[in-house]
Amino acid sequence: MLEANLSHANLQGANLIGADLSGADLRGADLRGARVGVSDKLMVKLTGANLAGLIMPDGSVHA
Repeated sequence: MLEANLSHANLQGANLIGADLSGADLRGADLRGARVGVSDKLMVKLTGANLAGLIMPDGSVHA
């Protein structure tokens, strides 16, 4: 998923742990309830993305 155009994608509840989202465009994407893992090279565009309920790598849930 390196440099993928995922703008406005419905990723609600998706398991993105281990996905390389470096350079990905997630502007306007629906990430409610999705699980993400973060690498040291992660650089994504999240402008306007819905992050409600997003589960962070440390297990915390984004409000």
